[in-house]
Amino acid sequence: MTRFRPCIDLHAGQVKQIVGGTLTEKDSDLKTNYVSQHSAAYYANLYKETNCLGAHVIMLGPGNDDAAREALSAWPGKLQVGGGITDQNAQQWIDAGAEKVGLRRSEAETRISELMTEKWRKDDTWFVAMNKWQTMTEMEITKDTIAILQPFCSEFLVHAADNEGLQAGIDHELVAKLAEWCTIPVTYAGGARTVEDLELVRAASDGKVDLTIGSALDVFGGEGAKFVDCVAWNSVQEGFT
Repeated sequence: MTRFRPCIDLHAGQVKQIVGGTLTEKDSDLKTNYVSQHSAAYYANLYKETNCLGAHVIMLGPGNDDAAREALSAWPGKLQVGGGITDQNAQQWIDAGAEKVGLRRSEAETRISELMTEKWRKDDTWFVAMNKWQTMTEMEITKDTIAILQPFCSEFLVHAADNEGLQAGIDHELVAKLAEWCTIPVTYAGGARTVEDLELVRAASDGKVDLTIGSALDVFGGEGAKFVDCVAWNSVQEGFT
């Protein structure tokens, strides 16, 4: 069944909610929806206290290692971490307490080695984007490319980057395609506005895709969705399994 998956997005060492398309090399381009006064460990403890599993810690650029490690220390073995992780340092993050890691592509790696994949929609198709979602690749997301990636992955985390932080609604077509193409767990992020979007994702994916709610969530300064309602949704879904 579709579940709410929490997140801890880190930028410059702080927990933030950012409009994904503005995350360029120029600080002046950055549009931030929310900068938390709380630490990454605070949110890790919040998720621990509510048994909100499957949370991902995403490091958006440099300067986030310490904050990510604090979160992992707060709930060892229960958080996933991604952003700037390669085959050279992945084991260090597992040793630091990560449940899973998302490998970023390096010059020496192939596309198949990527465990967490960001997507950008273009002309009714979806392409993988790198480097804080700013570098488009030629890798289109299709049934065939998903089939190539799946044997090397335990799950997918899919950011619809052009929806990220806008609270403009989820990409229903992408959610439906992910449900159709993926045989491993998959979480969609990008555009969620209210807790009702969990039901929309459930319906679009027949319960096969999970949802992350970021900027709309009250613990990140949002007004559309309450964290306690998302936790309650998970409790109800668990009652069906």
